[in-house]
Amino acid sequence: MSVVSEVSPDGQKLTISVKGRFDFAKHQEFRQSYEDKALAEVVVDLREATYLDSSALGMLLLLRDHAGGDDSDIRVVNSNCDVRKILAISNFDKLFDIS
Repeated sequence: MSVVSEVSPDGQKLTISVKGRFDFAKHQEFRQSYEDKALAEVVVDLREATYLDSSALGMLLLLRDHAGGDDSDIRVVNSNCDVRKILAISNFDKLFDIS
């Protein structure tokens, strides 16, 4: 699988890891990773993501809406410099905690 989700033992944190290209091909898998879960805190780990396109940005926005919009607690972590640059150009640093 190229999208893996894991819920913390206390059930409060969902970690979604994306491997390879984060593009439209991962849409269904990414949505299924959070769809039926309560989302107090979400971490999107892009350590193994090699590429991110506009559809991935849209998927992150859908996740944010699902998690509560402005009140959501979503962190995007471990992105490489190319992915981080795309997130910055798209002003996603204003919507997500990116590290």
